[in-house]
Amino acid sequence: MPNKIVVAGVTSLYMSVGVEEFPLSYAPTRKPAWLRAEVGGAAGHIAKVLSALGDEVKLCTLASNDPVGLAVRTDLRGRGLLGRGVVDSGASSLGVVLVAPDGRRMGFPYLAAVSAIEYPVEVFRQEAEGANLAVLTNARFVQPLIRHAQDLRVPVAVDVHLISDVDDDYNRPWLEVADIVFCSHERLPCEPAGWVAQVFAQYPGCAVAGVGRGPDGCLLGLRDGTMVQIAGIAPRGVVSTAGAGDALFASFLHGWLATGNPVQALEAAVLHAGWKIGDAFPGASSLTEAELAGLQALHQVRTSVGRWDSRVEPAARGPAPPRRSPA
Repeated sequence: MPNKIVVAGVTSLYMSVGVEEFPLSYAPTRKPAWLRAEVGGAAGHIAKVLSALGDEVKLCTLASNDPVGLAVRTDLRGRGLLGRGVVDSGASSLGVVLVAPDGRRMGFPYLAAVSAIEYPVEVFRQEAEGANLAVLTNARFVQPLIRHAQDLRVPVAVDVHLISDVDDDYNRPWLEVADIVFCSHERLPCEPAGWVAQVFAQYPGCAVAGVGRGPDGCLLGLRDGTMVQIAGIAPRGVVSTAGAGDALFASFLHGWLATGNPVQALEAAVLHAGWKIGDAFPGASSLTEAELAGLQALHQVRTSVGRWDSRVEPAARGPAPPRRSPA
């Protein structure tokens, strides 16, 4: 039986543009190496990954009925994600991502139109009722929904992306309730293992802390001291790394809920994210569970299991799925 996962956050129409290099030099006009328009955004991408892997996904997002919103709605309808949680907000979010030949990206999310919107609480509560997990992205309009996930006793997962302070004011409401926390390594003030230790020390409700490390893969810590490291892999090469963190996060959540084994879940997640960055717009395509299993049969990832807390007890490889948060 598939897990039911509610995902709340932004879904955007994105223009992805291939550029010659970073930094860009000024020119009044130039021809891009390539250009694609697709529907992305953190919540939209996460929902697509989870749905492709076989989970029952309820997407809570904002999309108007203007041309941008209609493009978003059409894409979601085609993927079976256009439900009552997709609310007409009167505005839609847009974004541009510039991508260099080596796959590095520079994103320009324009969220002002949706950041001022209040998402209807009752819609979220209806969609989240009975969910196994709530993925509450750190979009501004999602913050008021956090306490309602707690009321419903639904475990919470969040990716806080480019965070640099474990006591970050903006992200603290999510961090204080999250069972699972992911982030990028790009702005951390210390090594990933040290960051994991800080997260567990600051937020006693957190059970899992992961750090995406770009080409170096991912480091994952568990509350019991276990540390899992998976080396990066890109079976199709690297075209664009835009959305790689969302793919890693979503794929891990699916695998952990399905198996209860963080090592297996992270191995599959790193491989899936590595496969997706071989596309000019990684958010446009995702593997099914069977396809991902087939890819795993062809590509073995390098895995190491140790301790983030320097203790020497044997590592636990298969903890239970996340606890339900107290009301």
